Amino acid sequence: MHKHLYLLPIVVAICAAFALVDEVDGEYLIGVGSYDMTGPAAGVNMMGYANMDQNTAGIHFRLRARTFIVAESSQGARFAFVNLDAGMASQLVTIKVLERLKTRFGDLYTQENLAISGTHTHAGPAGYLQYVVYSITSLGFINQTFDAIVTAIEQSITQAHNNLKPGSIFLNTGDVVNAGINRSPSAYLFNPPEERARYTSNVDTTMTLLKFSDSASNKSIGAFSWFATHGTSMSRDNKLISGDNKGAAARFFEDWFSFTNNSISARITKFSTTHDISKLTKKAEKIKATGGKPCGKTTSQGFKVRKNDGTRFVGAFCQSNVGDVSPNVLGAFCTDTGRPCDFNHSSCNGNDELCVGRGPGYPDEILSTKIIGERQFEKAVELFSSATNLLSGKIDYRHTYINFTNLEVQLNESAVVTTCPAALGAGFAAGTTDGPGMFGFQQGDTEINEFWKKLRDLIKEPSEYQVDCQQPKPVLLSTGEMFEPYAWAPAILPIQMLRLGNFVILSVPGEFTTMAGRRLREAVKETLISNGNGEFDDGTHVVIAGLTNTYSQYVATFEEYKQQRYEAASTLYGPNTLSAYIQEFTKLAKAMATGEKPIGTGLLPPDLSSVQLSLLQDPVGDSPPSGKRFGDMEQDVAQPKGGSFKKGDKPSATFWSANPRYDLLVEGTFAVVEMLQGERWIPVYDDDDFSLFFKWNVDSSGLYGLATIEWEVTEVAAPGVYRLRHFGSSKKTKDSPNEYYTGASSAFTVS
Repeated sequence: MHKHLYLLPIVVAICAAFALVDEVDGEYLIGVGSYDMTGPAAGVNMMGYANMDQNTAGIHFRLRARTFIVAESSQGARFAFVNLDAGMASQLVTIKVLERLKTRFGDLYTQENLAISGTHTHAGPAGYLQYVVYSITSLGFINQTFDAIVTAIEQSITQAHNNLKPGSIFLNTGDVVNAGINRSPSAYLFNPPEERARYTSNVDTTMTLLKFSDSASNKSIGAFSWFATHGTSMSRDNKLISGDNKGAAARFFEDWFSFTNNSISARITKFSTTHDISKLTKKAEKIKATGGKPCGKTTSQGFKVRKNDGTRFVGAFCQSNVGDVSPNVLGAFCTDTGRPCDFNHSSCNGNDELCVGRGPGYPDEILSTKIIGERQFEKAVELFSSATNLLSGKIDYRHTYINFTNLEVQLNESAVVTTCPAALGAGFAAGTTDGPGMFGFQQGDTEINEFWKKLRDLIKEPSEYQVDCQQPKPVLLSTGEMFEPYAWAPAILPIQMLRLGNFVILSVPGEFTTMAGRRLREAVKETLISNGNGEFDDGTHVVIAGLTNTYSQYVATFEEYKQQRYEAASTLYGPNTLSAYIQEFTKLAKAMATGEKPIGTGLLPPDLSSVQLSLLQDPVGDSPPSGKRFGDMEQDVAQPKGGSFKKGDKPSATFWSANPRYDLLVEGTFAVVEMLQGERWIPVYDDDDFSLFFKWNVDSSGLYGLATIEWEVTEVAAPGVYRLRHFGSSKKTKDSPNEYYTGASSAFTVS
């Protein structure tokens, strides 16, 4: 439970009142949905840092797909927006989701009106993107990750669709304080001084929030917000699946709303202050570990604290123009000297590996994740509680596919330039202050040393055209010219606009830097106003939804591209990439403003599912040590001195356990904290909680699996008797049926 529920009762009461106020009858149909997409929690590489040693080994808290749908009527215009606790969207995921939706709903949801966006957590399972460069560290395609995401999107959309009802939508904006800094400030300074002078910060601090309210019940059903900060509070060494700071904010927000409506009161039941803790301790001493016992496939779902019945409040924190924005707000420092890193290159005496950003909870990355999540959550509560700008007007959308490898861009009446085939520069290999890269590279490199150049040429020497086109980027990997064993990078990209009255979402398939995002928003807004016959005005609000529908890395400004820091080196299609986006989005904006349908390009992205390589092997069967059962204790809870745990203590227990990849326990849980109430054990925390950690590894022999459940006793935990419970699934051989088990630790007291 989030600490502010306990510390700020007055704020909660006020906010609850706002959440329940009567709303005017809405003119839209609205629906929200949410579904578990956590994926395999053992031995699967994580998506984001490209660190081959960063393989999943448990769960910090679960990942979810969250959806809202808005429609003018049951048969009228509509769109669906999906927010994933994932590194980014995937072209192949979009293709397969659309196939499933067509089977369910016909042509109701298509590539035109469906947006799938990633929060950019770097702590989710990899292996779900179809291009080679994004699957090297995951050893190729991982079907289990892919299926978990596709199924979660399908189910969350289905929930939202089935929940459609008349409602109102309110818009609000405000500034989030100290939740992001510019990690490439020297590149930002390359932008024109007169342009920079128009802004008070080198990052966008604005959060934009939509509040969804059901007209019939006069209650809120959800809120979606957009704000730019990287999902890198959890470091490249973390191995627990986590939604990072945006997932944390969503968890805090949804719990806050549930708390205000008394739907999780069981979790905060208080014993009388006169209750005798010594008697409780004696009672706990008599309750020993249960040992491993068989259970059913869905048993763990019954122990889930937040059961997904399709009616829960949905709070989503979406990504925006995040390219150069880091949540590590204390800045970047050299790990050897403790001094700030070099300003221009973010290195330490030329070594990029030593320059690492620090979050606000440094050196505790869990605490940093919590703090940055709290800062977004608290602003969202404020905006949600004070939202009064009622949206009205047309629902509309525009979508097209563009080949970004050879696109002509009209800069002015006399200047025409082109984009390039995709390529990564030397600065890409240097990484960022959020996750340093390889030795021998620095951000800002405009030359490649001879060793790396020879190695590059063994893989694929870039064409002369590519070298010239990408200048001043030194081409390290010419991914747009690499097609073995299949395409290394996307060529055909989707761009999309979604309209809800005077609120417009720009779905971009990459990470725009702060200034790149500002330029795109301004160009689209100006186009809408100048072509909209009064339908759009200065009050029109345009947001960027980053990492949406597919992934094509970064988009820096033309000026930032000159310095070739990480973001510019990762701007795939050359120095004119941003200009290309602005040109094509203004075409969509003009079509939307005038009511025209743009002429189709005739392009479609490839479906590479049939050629994917999958080198990661599935587990082949597990067994516990001789004389043990899965769910038996390997190490019971160590009773504390004084007889009881206190707030902030971390009781833990370790169970003999099979690989969690045998069954992902979707909408269930691998870990539970139970509280004794009367003669019954009541689940009060599960592996979707920020305070409960499920960790999986193997013992020192390397033969047997271990599940450690660790609970950080929260500030709102009631005094009483508790125990830890584990759920899992095993197979004797790769092809044998699943067998499900559970086990519980000895009891302990919290005072």
